[in-house]
Amino acid sequence: MPVNDPVGDMLTRLRNASRARHDKVVIPHSKLKVEIVKVLKDEGYIGDFTIHEVAPQNEITVQLKYGPDRSPAITGIRRVSKPGLRRYVAVRDIQPVLGGMGISILSTSRGILVDTEARKQKVGGELLCTVY
Repeated sequence: MPVNDPVGDMLTRLRNASRARHDKVVIPHSKLKVEIVKVLKDEGYIGDFTIHEVAPQNEITVQLKYGPDRSPAITGIRRVSKPGLRRYVAVRDIQPVLGGMGISILSTSRGILVDTEARKQKVGGELLCTVY
């Protein structure tokens, strides 16, 4: 079934799998999704990911991360910029998520960046999602 918002679908799959305490989740592949997953791994929200080449479309398998009491590392993940209403922010308008306890993921002219890195590089862009 075709998906109108592939990034939103990926975030929903991650949210649902995390809440259901699954060990891994499979997501259809795209370059943008791979970059978002790389950011999530670098920030410590997921364990690891692998890319599988299968027909007709490649897949990304994401290993979810949990605490010692099996509490999920991702407690909330929310899509901000949607296909029907894009949200763009200037560098001065990038707000910290939960007082710095979460991250925002932006699509900038320098690639997919976390909010702190975007502030360091002094670039704004499309606010894709927030994770906490």
